[in-house]
Amino acid sequence: MADSRWRPLRRLLSAWVRVRRREPAPEALGLDPELPTVYVLPRPSLSDRLLLECLTERDGLPPAAVRRARGDEAPPPLLALPDPRRRRRRPTPLRRLIERGEDVQLVPVSVFWGRAPGKRFGLWQLLAADDWRLTGRLRRLLAVLVNGRDLEVHLGAPLRLSELADGRDPALIERKTARLLRVHFRRVRERVLGPDLSHRRTLIAGVAASPAVVAEIDHQAGDDEASRERLRRRAHRYGREIAASMSYPVLRFLDGLLGRLWHRIYDGIDLRGIERVKALAGHHTLVYVPCHRSHIDYLLLSYVLYEQGLMPPHIAAGRNLNMPVIGPLLRRGGAFFLRRSFRGQPLYARVFDEYLHRLLSRGHSLEYFIEGGRSRSGRLLAPRPGMLAMTLGSFLRRPANGRPLSFVPVYIGYERILEEASYQRELAGGAKRKETPLALLGVLGKLREPYGRVTVNVGEPLDLDAFLDAHQPGWRADLGEPRPAWRAGAVSRLGETLARRINAAATLNPVNLVALGLLATPHRAIEAELLERQLALLAELRRPRPGDESHPLPAGAPRDWIDHARALGLLDYRPHPLGDLVTADERQAGRLAWYRNNVLHLYALAGLVAFAFRHQGRHRRDALAALLAPGWPALAHELSIEAPADFEAALDATLAQLAEAGLLIEEAQGWRRAEGLAEAEQLRMLGRLIRPTLERGYLLVAALLGEAPGHFDHAGLANHARQLAERLARLTGRDAPEFFDARLFDGLVESLAREGWLTIRDERLYYDESLREAARRGRTLFDPALRHRLERVAVRCSDARNGAPEERTGD
Repeated sequence: MADSRWRPLRRLLSAWVRVRRREPAPEALGLDPELPTVYVLPRPSLSDRLLLECLTERDGLPPAAVRRARGDEAPPPLLALPDPRRRRRRPTPLRRLIERGEDVQLVPVSVFWGRAPGKRFGLWQLLAADDWRLTGRLRRLLAVLVNGRDLEVHLGAPLRLSELADGRDPALIERKTARLLRVHFRRVRERVLGPDLSHRRTLIAGVAASPAVVAEIDHQAGDDEASRERLRRRAHRYGREIAASMSYPVLRFLDGLLGRLWHRIYDGIDLRGIERVKALAGHHTLVYVPCHRSHIDYLLLSYVLYEQGLMPPHIAAGRNLNMPVIGPLLRRGGAFFLRRSFRGQPLYARVFDEYLHRLLSRGHSLEYFIEGGRSRSGRLLAPRPGMLAMTLGSFLRRPANGRPLSFVPVYIGYERILEEASYQRELAGGAKRKETPLALLGVLGKLREPYGRVTVNVGEPLDLDAFLDAHQPGWRADLGEPRPAWRAGAVSRLGETLARRINAAATLNPVNLVALGLLATPHRAIEAELLERQLALLAELRRPRPGDESHPLPAGAPRDWIDHARALGLLDYRPHPLGDLVTADERQAGRLAWYRNNVLHLYALAGLVAFAFRHQGRHRRDALAALLAPGWPALAHELSIEAPADFEAALDATLAQLAEAGLLIEEAQGWRRAEGLAEAEQLRMLGRLIRPTLERGYLLVAALLGEAPGHFDHAGLANHARQLAERLARLTGRDAPEFFDARLFDGLVESLAREGWLTIRDERLYYDESLREAARRGRTLFDPALRHRLERVAVRCSDARNGAPEERTGD
């Protein structure tokens, strides 16, 4: 019979407790209905046992309550792992279960009454929340009262006792089973609570007393003891400026606040790929590297991870956010602050590097943005090496059997962002305004506007051990040396790989698609019917194929996507007797360009192929491959996409897609453009997506070839090409500041050097006839009128640089 002693307490617990998260769902647990089920708790706990009885009854799982008649020899439905430190005279329940010789399935159960990151001090942690310390009866009672509405239950995959037995001695089987279960419980606790945290003061003191920091102090102070003491105080001050102070009450507060905020701002958050993180959390140190679109990114990812039962990471934030009121709140939510530049501050650099190393070496997850700052243009910015170099340096300081480290790329896609107006102002040349609490209050006034949905996609994680094995064989010989000679090259490759994985996780939303279609028109106006057909084409080109890991397309039809963008204020819909029109004014077009650039890379190859048919209706297949292949690596580098291992196979697949859509027709010798006016216009619009990128490349190469080899250095060529692009934009009435973004031209120069088109000697850039020949072939991509316009801009600006008078143009 059921034990009735605790029935009143069980009813009280059932009425009070609210399970905030249960993982996995009961139907996904994979229990064998033919086998008896025994639940295993990490330690004896009356509250956990009673709770589990309630949950199994509520969810239709095998019961955890003890219900047996006299003489019933069925296995116990629930047991707790014995404490390995205690010597027992009688066999443990687990040992008795093994000696029975029956096959049962063991289900480990972890119950968290609140989720405090463990600290050595802290009144809240002492009184209530679960952490790394064992829990006494009084403290558990407080935990139930305080955290009963914030409960998490994690069930592990079932373990079959017959697979663990192997016919060996029961004592050995018990130790093996208990060890496997303890490893599982430890990993779950690390995933949910994070590693044990030192108190902030203790951590700062340890950083300031570390050998690296002390050596830097000794180097700067020399024999001056007063200077040494002053530098010690400065190191502590730097530590206080940098270090986070993660606080459980603040995490709880932010969770509740942000939950309400997201529901007010957004229509919902779409999360994909989080299973990849859960598979690594608990036995890998995780470094989250999201794209940086908005200040909201900081809060959004931490909120999503917390809601998914994962410990929020420590976040690297710019010191500009360490402002009154906001800074202390972010710091207690896990943010640590860094200066924009460490140049000329060797002691600060040592303190920061040591702080980062201590977080990583203890297994704390981190989050930082490899782009350095928010993207004003909407495209992924070139990775910066700073944080990646320090992370790799810390990794190399670990022992040979240290904990593995994995980077987790994350793509964040918005249908609208809060910073729309400020981004457009800054791209047009306006100064970046300083973040202040008053500026934040100004943002709060925008919360009544619609912002659509937001997407968080987790990309393919990158295991750092495997990455170094592939790109730097023999790297383990340099363990213990944080700055080997090969580190700079490895950091560059690491940043590029992570950027590509972030972009590979991109997903389309209605605003992205409408921006891609509408901005491919010359005057930001299009017939609604044609736009709907173009949106259907764009969706079809990205429709997941069998075995493809592409993310699903947005729900609804093209007309629904247009209406959604209109509801967000990003376009105008104008009814007309001869056919409705969709238009965007200058302000709307500037904002749409940002959302288009989020996903432009998804159509790079399709756009390149379409552009090749812009003025030349037929191409032989081999000639087309020879025409497009030389420029493809530079294009892939600019857009941070993974260049296919076999370009010709990828080209064939793209041609087949365009033929399936009715835009191209295959012939015996190659391919030709479809003859219908509608199909020709759709192909032309698809090619316009990639046209600005090709124009920038054309201008840069024309400027380079217009001067003798060695004339330019890297910065000079990038800046001159940027000026050409700005001039072209003004002459053609193209109000698109992102077209002449300086970072794009800097990346183009890097791509030409990486692909061997340029050589660098004494910081000057040299080329040979192979580049001139490739440029001559590439000119055929452009129709004569466009080619003439680009060449006139390049030649006239070159004449002006060399002192020749410049004619005015009417273009």
